[in-house]
Amino acid sequence: MTDFPTIITQELKKEFGDKVAVADLTLEVEKGEVFGFLGPNGAGKTTAVKMLLGLIYPTSGKGEVLGAPLGDHRARDRVGFLPEHFRFHDWLTAIEFLHLHGNLYHMPGEQLNKRVPELLEMVGLEGHAQKKLGTYSKGMLQRIGLAQALLNDPVLVFLDEPTSGLDPVGRRLVRDIIRDLSDRGTTVFLNSHLLSEVEITCDRVAFIRHGEVLLTSSLQSLVEGELTVEVRARGLDQDIVAGLKHWSQNVRADGEHLTLTLTGEADIPEINHYLVENGIEVFAIRPKQLSLEDLFIQVVGTEGGL
Repeated sequence: MTDFPTIITQELKKEFGDKVAVADLTLEVEKGEVFGFLGPNGAGKTTAVKMLLGLIYPTSGKGEVLGAPLGDHRARDRVGFLPEHFRFHDWLTAIEFLHLHGNLYHMPGEQLNKRVPELLEMVGLEGHAQKKLGTYSKGMLQRIGLAQALLNDPVLVFLDEPTSGLDPVGRRLVRDIIRDLSDRGTTVFLNSHLLSEVEITCDRVAFIRHGEVLLTSSLQSLVEGELTVEVRARGLDQDIVAGLKHWSQNVRADGEHLTLTLTGEADIPEINHYLVENGIEVFAIRPKQLSLEDLFIQVVGTEGGL
């Protein structure tokens, strides 16, 4: 069987009347990677995930999940999902709840009887299996939600704020589960406002604002020294700034001040040569290593929150 990206989209757009919720969702997510999806509130993250899950249909554009068109039922059988705002059945015990969802997947009874105890142990709830969900704390509900997202042994899992409400021990447990899933070849699509968690957990991240993906970056490149470079120069114009996109897709100019993001220092001499050769007076070039928080603010801005 030919290898293909787990998720691939091209210019997906979603409009609700006059409102554009997602303007341009262009992504490629590879098998087995933990992919972070970051943006401020109202950026279109939830709408984007709903399109990928086939819960709503795009206004235009195209995409595939697990090699099938968006919304394909056979592909959806192999996908798990933990939404941020979930409401579970308070009157069911953990075992009853997982069996209910297993029946929705048409899982055989023998398979369920084996799978449910495994998952309860995985999320640390084996001692609470017979308790009703109405008695669970927020953190326990988060963990039982994670268990139901993994019930069908999915090859792709969407996790929306999976560590919300968890204490440090619970967050570490979720991180370990995510890493184990990735090691087994499961792709994890993660949305979280906790940038420290994302930095520890994810392989790559995409930044979205106003419904458009602005930048996709490898977290490894950040660790190895992705830079923001500040340039002070005279004579900058639109053509010069456009030419800098040869080295960086994230270029901002304000008068005599210019900032751009690079994957390392190797391109700085070339950039300096390019500017001088085009008659630009360069006064200073200052590289600075980026954290994920720095990169988020630089790419997305400070409006709103995650």
